[in-house]
Amino acid sequence: MKIINGGVCAAKGFKASGIHCGIRKNRTKKDLALITSDVVANAAAVYTTNLVKGAPLIVTKQNLKDSKAQAIICNSGNANTCNANGIQIAGDMCDLVEQHTGINRNNVVVASTGVIGQPLNITPIKKGMPSLVEGLSYSGSNSAANAIMTTDTCEKEIAVEFELSGKTCKIGGIAKGSGMIHPNMATMLVFITTDAAISSEMLKKALSSDIANTFNMLSVDGDTSTNDMVTVLANGLAGNPEITIENEDYTQFMKALNTVTVNLCRVIAGDGEGATKLIECVVSGAKSHQTAKTVAKSVVCSSLLKAAMFGADANWGRVLCAIGYSGADVDVNKIDVSFASEKGEICVCKNGAGVDFSEDIAKKILLENEIEILVNLGSGEYSATAWGCDLTYDYVKINGDYRT
Repeated sequence: MKIINGGVCAAKGFKASGIHCGIRKNRTKKDLALITSDVVANAAAVYTTNLVKGAPLIVTKQNLKDSKAQAIICNSGNANTCNANGIQIAGDMCDLVEQHTGINRNNVVVASTGVIGQPLNITPIKKGMPSLVEGLSYSGSNSAANAIMTTDTCEKEIAVEFELSGKTCKIGGIAKGSGMIHPNMATMLVFITTDAAISSEMLKKALSSDIANTFNMLSVDGDTSTNDMVTVLANGLAGNPEITIENEDYTQFMKALNTVTVNLCRVIAGDGEGATKLIECVVSGAKSHQTAKTVAKSVVCSSLLKAAMFGADANWGRVLCAIGYSGADVDVNKIDVSFASEKGEICVCKNGAGVDFSEDIAKKILLENEIEILVNLGSGEYSATAWGCDLTYDYVKINGDYRT
């Protein structure tokens, strides 16, 4: 297995495009993306757990009832959520894909991201469709990744190459996500494509299993968005024997999928709104996997801990505080905590109590862009990892006037 270029267009038979159609006033920012498969693909999706859901999610759920899809259309700049005609607009976007590509509107995944509660006008999307479709390219992943960005500061895309029964397969993804990101929802917007042949049932199983330990372990600010969705399309053009059971090929597919999702988790966390640092909390020595996950998520979600990381302050007490209120079954007197980065590793807590350490060395370690918080619970063999970011002044600035 190896990392390759190409994003959602790395897999055989997938094209993508991104344009500025006029949803956003800033003409330098793209706001409409399209991804298509040369053939109808098996599809699976996971959606936000927020009770308030964007209209595109409702339409997409309906379209994916048969677990088939051939296109993904997504706009940025407007979430199409809490709008009286939201369902109609989302449906119209599917109709436009059919009109301009010939792809059945019921095989279209539709997504939107941006401001909630603002009417979405279909006119700019309609006017932009000819240009969007004309721009479809087998090398258009980056253009689509750019078009789905909101407060993101960089495109998020990744692809890997792997083998299934002697056939070379590829899987790639693009994502957007910078704010309103919290565990146990689904994720931000993530679109994944693969040319591997895998049944829709096994694709659903793979996605559901994977996100439990990847996107559901990711937090930026404690807010669960209304429009979050992860979608995977598998068109089978790699020619491998279709995966229909949990066999060696399924295990290999899971590894490839996980490589893509973990990479996107890290990039999303590191690009959190106003963030200057990626925080990775690695918990080991837990009594159960659930305990490890609960502790890891509690640590990366702590506003006090996030603020301390922004200030490069080795305030390890905030780690223990977050563990203490997490509800996890732990023995506080067995907890060890260390901070690590490219500058080294330093132990700051042993058996639930502080130890002597150099504040200067700790500061150097915590000034790096990627920080590891290593927690050993000393009570078992289970582990888990969660991702987050620091909390900065800019987070408030960005969200103080996000709508206006």
